[in-house]
Amino acid sequence: MNRLCFYVIALRLIVTPTGLLADDAAAPGAEQVAFFNDSILPVLEEHCFKCHGGDKEKGGLKLDSRSALVRGGDSGSGIDMDAPEQSILLEAVRFESYEMPPSGKLPDETIALIARWVAMGSPYPADMIGDDDAPVHESPGSRVTDEDRKFWSFQPIQNPPVPATDDAGWARTPTDRFILNRLAENGLQPNGEISPRGLLRRVYYDLTGLPPSIEAIQEFEADPSDLAYQKIVDNLLASPEYGERWGRHWMDLVRYAETNSYERDDAKPEVWRFRDYVIDSLNADKPFDDFTREQIAGDEMEFKPERLVATGYHRLGIWDDEPADKELAFYDDMDDIVGTTSQVFLGLTVHCARCHEHKIDPIPHADYYRMLSFFSGLNRLGVRSGDSVRQNSLRPMVPPSQGRQYTEAKKRYENERRELEKTIREIEKQVQPDFQPVEKEDFAYQMNREAIVGKRVGKLIDRAKYDQYVAARKRLTEIERNKPAEVGMALCVTEIGSQARPTFVLTRGNPHAPADPVEPGFPEILGGQTPEIPASPNPETSGRRIVLADWLVSDSNPMTARVLANRLWQYHFGRGIVRTPNDFGFQGAPPTHPLLLDYLASELIRADWHLKPLHRMLVTSSAYRMTSDSRDEAFAADPTNDYFWRFESRRLSAEEIRDSMLAATGKLNLSKGGPSIYPIIEAEVLAGQSRPGAGWGKSSDAERARRSVYIHIKRSLGVPLLMNFDAADTDFTCPVRFATIQPTQALGMFNSDYLVQQSSDLADLAEREAPAGDAADRVAVALRRVLQRDASEQEIAWGVELMQRLRSEHQVDQRRGLELFCLVALNLNEFIYLD
Repeated sequence: MNRLCFYVIALRLIVTPTGLLADDAAAPGAEQVAFFNDSILPVLEEHCFKCHGGDKEKGGLKLDSRSALVRGGDSGSGIDMDAPEQSILLEAVRFESYEMPPSGKLPDETIALIARWVAMGSPYPADMIGDDDAPVHESPGSRVTDEDRKFWSFQPIQNPPVPATDDAGWARTPTDRFILNRLAENGLQPNGEISPRGLLRRVYYDLTGLPPSIEAIQEFEADPSDLAYQKIVDNLLASPEYGERWGRHWMDLVRYAETNSYERDDAKPEVWRFRDYVIDSLNADKPFDDFTREQIAGDEMEFKPERLVATGYHRLGIWDDEPADKELAFYDDMDDIVGTTSQVFLGLTVHCARCHEHKIDPIPHADYYRMLSFFSGLNRLGVRSGDSVRQNSLRPMVPPSQGRQYTEAKKRYENERRELEKTIREIEKQVQPDFQPVEKEDFAYQMNREAIVGKRVGKLIDRAKYDQYVAARKRLTEIERNKPAEVGMALCVTEIGSQARPTFVLTRGNPHAPADPVEPGFPEILGGQTPEIPASPNPETSGRRIVLADWLVSDSNPMTARVLANRLWQYHFGRGIVRTPNDFGFQGAPPTHPLLLDYLASELIRADWHLKPLHRMLVTSSAYRMTSDSRDEAFAADPTNDYFWRFESRRLSAEEIRDSMLAATGKLNLSKGGPSIYPIIEAEVLAGQSRPGAGWGKSSDAERARRSVYIHIKRSLGVPLLMNFDAADTDFTCPVRFATIQPTQALGMFNSDYLVQQSSDLADLAEREAPAGDAADRVAVALRRVLQRDASEQEIAWGVELMQRLRSEHQVDQRRGLELFCLVALNLNEFIYLD
């Protein structure tokens, strides 16, 4: 018999029925009891027993007896008898996993006393040993019951009949009948209809993120018929700006950013192609089931370049390029993918079962790893170097069979690029000796070079040479920005090969403590099947992800269609039918209109997962046309607007505010796609980086005037205007943007360099459109551009009075007075808020 077997048998002989060592449990020494009474019990009484003692057992855990401590709660035993130093109790008080007590971390000396007590075997006095026969606590996720399966979101999607209503004339679409029916059940009436101007602003911003022109508003005010409105909706849905607006919603959900986070926060190569893929897919009204398959497993489908780009979904999260624990870093990456996928598509927090049974929902610990197993063949983004990222995550946007054509096309591209760079370099060398010191500094910026070289025409170079220089620079920019498809590279997912890694349940989520092996499988609460994995059409992948993707959009899974239908309603109406759009589990909010939600999900499936028919149904409804006004009797009955008796007022999003400023000043550049742009960020903001200015490029004035969706998203460096107005947190899936009110918003809107420039541009426009110099005319022009309506006489008078007071009281000249008025105009609530 070897020594290990001897110790195991000996240990079993001295273990009591409760699982406690007899010496420790039954007869702690007097010194140990004194230590507990003097040093441990006061801590437990002050910080722990109010939640984990007497009749309180938060998380299923009690600490007022030794048997309760060993028995543990939702996360298992509080004490690890084999490795006391790894006990959950110690992890919690050290804030390593849980954070207990929640009021704040205990002093280090107190934690040291608890650690000493645990090392003793956690002795209690005889009267606190506890009941050995007490039942072991089971967490909600340790088994899935029939009662769990009755929960509303786990039920098959119903196709409810459209209800009859007493006011059929109000209902323009079937969704109105569901709304009206619930209002009637609760003794409520819907609000009246918004003005034509208000409706047009609402639907323009909703579908495109941009304001309508005043001409469009005036035309609709002249004919506000349903037919005219439907034509407007169809035109907006067909416009390329629709994909830019709704693509931003999807990018929020899938944590789109263009850098890796952590200290270096380096850029992800070619990631902008994923952004363009999303925008193009929405503009083409690609069915959502295909949209899903392509992102989860586009490389396991028939080859198309956009499918390869779509798998960049897996590369969007944060990436630690120099982890202390490589194995843990891999599982952190997998957790990001499991968490994002489960919340975005299923509305379930499966990632909460990484370390233990889910505390709220019926999701067993093993279910987390069964889902992770679908992704277990993935390579990390890279190891550390740029070469490793290229090897693991970049592939040509051509089929593997066309590798030779790719090589030849790339060679042609590189040759042309080198020739252009040579031409540019030779001409610059001819003029650089003539540069003045300030010109040498300015020449470092690409946007200044043509002007500086142009000053030497007729002296150092002739006009033909300068024209050649300009043409070469233009062509170089063109081919670098729009590489031929056959030489483009996609940031995409790759796998280790056709055989994925084996997957194990990890004890407490510890990759160094594997337990039972698992195979890919769906959550038990949704059927729990262990699917067959056919061979992948891509010999370099396992074929697992396409199986998951097919299931996500299958009839057997009721979650995805419901979750998506809820998101469509949320983005149109300001909040979801389920107010927790990423959580349809037990802790999430129940649907306020469950029949309407199932009706929308059914309509989505009936439309073959196309989104535009649902957009059209929702924005042409009477519910969408209600005002956001409050009514005392309705507010008293339903203060949170659960039944949609009014439309939710909303502030413009961060991107909409910036884009609307550019539209108001006439500077907005609507060019589409391509690599991201870099607005100017103040030096004071750049100074906050570990490497000030690193990774933030420079764009031309025209590029900087493009829509905000094309701004480079650097995780460690947000554009101040966007961050002030609640741009998405890109480290995690962002299902809802909260519209906060905070001092930095007002400070930035009045004092930032960007707003100063915007007000100057608006003043320029006002002077161009009212060249006679009349202050009232220029005020009228500025307000018309900002508010998309003609200003009243009183509003114009206020503007003129402001400019006059600035001149008389602060000695501000006419031009500066106009700029300051334009600054005020851009800060008006009517500009920032839709209703």
